[in-house]
Amino acid sequence: MLPIPLLMSTAVPATAAPPGGGLLEMLLLPVGMIVIFYFLLIRPQNNRMKKHRELIANIKKGDKVITQGGIIGRVFKLTEEEVTIDTGEGGKLRIMRGMIMDVKKTDTPANDTKES
Repeated sequence: MLPIPLLMSTAVPATAAPPGGGLLEMLLLPVGMIVIFYFLLIRPQNNRMKKHRELIANIKKGDKVITQGGIIGRVFKLTEEEVTIDTGEGGKLRIMRGMIMDVKKTDTPANDTKES
């Protein structure tokens, strides 16, 4: 009977490549996944956050705003962190600036289309 090290040395030729591939092949899949995640998830989310920060920073008194809760009103008073909105019928609400989802500027002309 032959010793085990002798059997193993004759079964695998000396010039064969390692069974797992090279370092480049091992890193190709994880790096590719990171690149795909960056362009499909991380970059678009950062762009949305940047646009929302600009939207919040450019709020002016009199703008019509929509909150994340669906409340619509006009900006009545502004502070650094809070916005007071007039919801009509004498109702005023204090909300955090970050809770504003959309801003409709008052200086934009209304769509005056006449039906004939």
